[in-house]
Order: sequence, then C-alpha cells, then structure tokens
Amino acid sequence: MANRLIPGLLVALLLVLHAQLWFGRGSVPQVAQLRRDLAAQQEANELARQRNAQVASELRDLQEGLEMVEELARQDLGMVKPNEIFVQIAR
Repeated sequence: MANRLIPGLLVALLLVLHAQLWFGRGSVPQVAQLRRDLAAQQEANELARQRNAQVASELRDLQEGLEMVEELARQDLGMVKPNEIFVQIAR
C-alpha cells in the first residue's frame, strides 16, 4: 500500500504545482500580459519625456528672450509689425 501512496502523492503534488504555474497567481500568461503592459507603459513614458523636453525648451526660450514670444504671436495671432505686409500662401 505504501508503494502506491508515495507515487500517487508525488503525482498529485506535480499536478498542483503545474496548475499553479498555468492558472495561479504569477502564472505564465499573467507574466506575459504584465510584460506587454510594461512595454506599453515604457513607450508612453518615453513619449511623455520627449514632450516634456519640448515644453521645457519652449519655456526656456520664452524666459530668455522675446524672439519666441514674437514668433508665437505671428503664428497664432497673426501679428504684423508696422510697415510690414502679411502674405499668406494657401497649400
């Protein structure tokens, strides 16, 4: 009887461990999904870093001189200096 009990117990233990591997917490599919989520989040973070660097550069330009303010006013508000002719080319 003991000869059958030990292999049966080992097989049952193997099945429990195998079930944990595929269906339990920290399972193979869950880890794969977390890796995909991590890659997507890292990509989003990189895009945010690039945007932050661009905004910081614009802020630095605005703080240092009036050239950037003038450029933005020309682009966004259509500012024209006195004795200047505004020409708009439609594409």
